[in-house]
Amino acid sequence: MNVSTTNLEDAVLIDPAIFDDNRGWFFESYNKARYKEHGIDIQFIQDNRSYSEKNTIRGLHYQLMPGQSKLVEVIEGEIWDVIVDLRRDSKSYMKWQGFTLSSENHQQLLVPTGFAHGFCVLSDSAIMQYKVDQYYSPETERGIHYLDSELAIDWPITDEAILSDKDKILPPLSEAEIDF
Repeated sequence: MNVSTTNLEDAVLIDPAIFDDNRGWFFESYNKARYKEHGIDIQFIQDNRSYSEKNTIRGLHYQLMPGQSKLVEVIEGEIWDVIVDLRRDSKSYMKWQGFTLSSENHQQLLVPTGFAHGFCVLSDSAIMQYKVDQYYSPETERGIHYLDSELAIDWPITDEAILSDKDKILPPLSEAEIDF
């Protein structure tokens, strides 16, 4: 397992050790002790999966305090995953970074509490799995519109984007409620 820092404070990219042979491949998608050895000591309490069609954009989503950390991976397909640091005391406050995650590269992204998260589907479809350290709370769910001009995220698709009705009306960053 290799853990790489990103341009955003506390967010890391994880490359699991892949064991492959003529039959296929195997890897541990999560091992609490191994992750702890790499400084990732989060008590994940729930696993989620989502399925999305090509050109779907989900996000940018986050939860107000106590927030929610996520360990994100793609089970099938390919996505462009985006995180935005919303923590006012962070060195990377209001910065974003995008990552290509796929079922081919097996990479995982640790999205710390205090980050907005979103993704767009690059393949015909994608299945994502993510672990979270807090239960979903509709009362604390918030978001920022994916085309926010202040963030100026360079999405690989915009014209053909498929959005939920809820994501279409997310506010710009300047009007978003943020308590980190």
